Amino acid sequence: MEIEHINNETKGFFRVVEDGKEAGRMTYSWAGEKKFIIDHTEVDAAFNGRGVGKKMVLAAVEYARKNELKIIPLCPFAKSVFDKTEEIRDVLS
Repeated sequence: MEIEHINNETKGFFRVVEDGKEAGRMTYSWAGEKKFIIDHTEVDAAFNGRGVGKKMVLAAVEYARKNELKIIPLCPFAKSVFDKTEEIRDVLS
C-alpha cells in the first residue's frame, strides 16, 4: 500500500493506493496557515479491516508534525482514532 498526499491552497487529501486501485481517501480543508480540518474519511469496502483509515490519519499526523501544524478532526472516524491513540494527540488543535 502506498499513501499519496495532494495539497492545494484551500483543501487536500491523503489516499491509499494498492495495485493501482484507490483503497481509501481522507479529505481536509485548511483553517488558516497552521491548522487543517479532517472532514471526511472513506475506505473502499474491499479494503475494510486492513487499517487503511488509520494509516491515512497517521500520515496526516506525520505531515502535521513535520510542518508544525495542528489538526481539527471533525470526521467521526478521524476523531475516534485520536480518542483511541494518545500518542498522536500532540497535533490536536
